Amino acid sequence: MRMTRTGQKDPVAREEVSVGRPSWLRNPPRHVAIIMDGNGRWARKRHMPRIVGHRAGATAVRTIVTATRSWDIPYLTLYAFSWENWSRPRQEVDTLMGLLEEYIDREIRTMMEREIRFFVVGDRARLPSPVRSKIAWAERETKDNGRMVLTLALSYSGREEIVRAVQRLAEDVRKERLAPDQISETVFSQYLETSILPPPDLLIRTSGEVRISNFLLWQLAYTEMYFTPTLWPDFGEDDFRQAIEDFQERRRRFGKADEDIEGLPG
Repeated sequence: MRMTRTGQKDPVAREEVSVGRPSWLRNPPRHVAIIMDGNGRWARKRHMPRIVGHRAGATAVRTIVTATRSWDIPYLTLYAFSWENWSRPRQEVDTLMGLLEEYIDREIRTMMEREIRFFVVGDRARLPSPVRSKIAWAERETKDNGRMVLTLALSYSGREEIVRAVQRLAEDVRKERLAPDQISETVFSQYLETSILPPPDLLIRTSGEVRISNFLLWQLAYTEMYFTPTLWPDFGEDDFRQAIEDFQERRRRFGKADEDIEGLPG
């Protein structure tokens, strides 16, 4: 089984994931992360309540998940609800939690049929109990699916994830399970919630904002970034393909000079 950069077993079972991949995907990203931004603005432009934008955004999620699976890209991570989003009006938060439960109920059959594993990162303790139960159920049902991992970042903060990782690492040092001189980037990564995932190759943010908003701060060190003015509910398969085609034209150096990466893809 393939290993991730963190040393964890790769949950996507195949050694190669090219079967059925369209010909235009010459050098695709293995892991795509998306900051889904613009639901509220989409609704406001149409003089509609924000919840209408969130429902339209949920439809866009289905479109992008379907495309990701069809194109044989094994990892998709979506920033669905940030730590900071708890400050939004209670009614809007409650509606978003309800939409999440609806999404799981509606899509679980497709996840099973298409061998998609469902995974959540973030501070689950702040989520309503029914939502936590629904997430745990979906994760159990799909845990053996090995063709794609769909990760939702919920109640998520990149800084908080790093702090919690440091706390767990410090506790292991205190209990002498780990010596300070054993701590490395690889070891630290194993304490992150995303330890089963490879670092994202491509980050997409919709709506025209050009920032990462406390998302995957450790993991994005060498990620290629793509920003589009398209609002998330309008972000469809063609937009997704354009982002990936742009990624394929980039030359990823990982800190190396051009002459050191001759012959490498991208």
